[in-house]
Amino acid sequence: MKKPPRTLRLGRPALRLRMTFGVMAFVLSLFAGRLVLLQGVDPDSYAQAATKENARSFTLHANRGTITDRNGVELAVTEDAVAITADPQQTRPVAEQLAAILAPKLPGATAATLVAAMSGAGRFTYLARQVSPTVWSAIQTEIKAANAPIVEQNKGKPKEQQAPLLAGLYTEEDPIRSHPNGSIAATLVGVTGADGKGQSGLEYGLNTKLSGKDGQAMYEVDAKGNKIPNANHTVQEPKPGLGVQLTLDTDLQFFAEKRIQQAVTQYKASAGTVVVMDVKSGELMALANYPSFDPNKKYTSKDLNNPALERSYEPGSVQKVVTMAALADAGIIDLNTKLKVPGSIDVQRRIIKDHWSHDTMNLTISGVIAKSSNVGTIMAAQKMPIARFVKYLHDFGFGEPTGLNFPGETKGRLAPGDEWPEITRSNVAFGQGLSVNAVQEAAAVNAVANGGVYVPPKVVRNYVDANGNQIPNQTAPPRRVVSEKAAEEVTTMMEAVTAKKGTAPQAAIDGYLVAGKTGTAQQVVPGTGKYGNWATSFAGFAPADNPRFVTYVVLHDPQGARGGGLQGGPVFRDVMSYALQKYVVPPTGAAQPNIPLTWK
Repeated sequence: MKKPPRTLRLGRPALRLRMTFGVMAFVLSLFAGRLVLLQGVDPDSYAQAATKENARSFTLHANRGTITDRNGVELAVTEDAVAITADPQQTRPVAEQLAAILAPKLPGATAATLVAAMSGAGRFTYLARQVSPTVWSAIQTEIKAANAPIVEQNKGKPKEQQAPLLAGLYTEEDPIRSHPNGSIAATLVGVTGADGKGQSGLEYGLNTKLSGKDGQAMYEVDAKGNKIPNANHTVQEPKPGLGVQLTLDTDLQFFAEKRIQQAVTQYKASAGTVVVMDVKSGELMALANYPSFDPNKKYTSKDLNNPALERSYEPGSVQKVVTMAALADAGIIDLNTKLKVPGSIDVQRRIIKDHWSHDTMNLTISGVIAKSSNVGTIMAAQKMPIARFVKYLHDFGFGEPTGLNFPGETKGRLAPGDEWPEITRSNVAFGQGLSVNAVQEAAAVNAVANGGVYVPPKVVRNYVDANGNQIPNQTAPPRRVVSEKAAEEVTTMMEAVTAKKGTAPQAAIDGYLVAGKTGTAQQVVPGTGKYGNWATSFAGFAPADNPRFVTYVVLHDPQGARGGGLQGGPVFRDVMSYALQKYVVPPTGAAQPNIPLTWK
């Protein structure tokens, strides 16, 4: 007999059902636990993490403060511009087409570099900085025109067969610095870099005040990097920078720049500077240099220096104003001082001569200044103890910073200590053996014009906040360096310089009494350690009996016949005349005094 077929033995359904429900309950408990963790225990951190994953940060650039002259004329302003960015994930398929549109409109960019940037990894890259709104508008118009036929071509096609649109370009605010008056005061104002930070001049020195503080915005974005409307976002508003009002007068600055340019060209000099200073306040009304540059155009790093503050040189005979003021204050000389001045003098076995050949002359102290006698100046200076002479020099601001805190400013060079050899004192007395910057020398002469009171020079008048409130710029207080009587006596000596028998009749101004002093100084040729170059200069003030302005002119390395009166005098006359006329300074009516220069 055949055996009955074997049957499959089934498990127990009740057991299997219990096992299934157990597994499901375990899985559901995991989900429930996770849900409790997400919504109950620490929901904020998980929400923040999710938002962060889909958030993008945008810098909100602070408005950089405007730099103006004393009358509100804009010298450096911030104009709207944008940075063009790309999302490579979107631009990769159309990088070449976009590059063809962008490259002709973005100076310095090439199609190859743009394609590489738009085809790279990541979701964000910069393509161009500080692009004007006009250029960006033109780019948008061209992209829209290029997309129109693609949209028509894609109509009715399945999504996977549609050609990609030109997309994936975005913008951020990226302001640009502009200089409405071009080269005017460019070496003083300075420039900013592509990052918006100051690179030279006051833009660099005052960068923290001008820059303000950037803000930040955080937006949720979609998979394509677009901002999601009405989604969560946070904004930290930027804090605008302070505006800066300078002491300069743009009109006077422009005139001084053009006049020194003419002189540099005429005398084939390497450079020139004009400083105009308000006698009472110490405010710099003009600080002109040539060569200069236009910050709105291409320039090199060599163009960015400011010789009026960054270049040191030996001042020559203008320094005799300071020497005579010190001697007069100490009671060693007065207007009645008479000297027998030989053609040369031996100082520690070194022969020092005057700039013209002569036998022994009977010169009054005014004659020593009017004829700019080195020998006579040394003879007078030797009557003062060296340590006391050195103290006067420091009081007049030599060997010390001007207080302008200008980046790169030189404080010049003054021999250390006060135990100088006699040859050093003698050289310094007539303007050799020390070095200065032009503002230092102008400020020292200004102390004489101001009745013996030194006023620290000032170039920043006020800071201006976002509401237009002015915050005065505080400077060091004035200080008396010589007596009023000493200053008056030296002023009288200087008046003889611009008289017909003086060394600078070219500096005289019709109707005004002018006090001045010439300077012609040897300069060391860089890299040689030997004298070979020259600097000619003229410093003066007017009206001499009630001074309003000091003007100081320096020409470096002029060619041909040299002389502070010949070359600097006419520049002084023209710039000072312009300042007196613009500020309606009337002549005092005082006549040129008849000052004896010699004696019998």
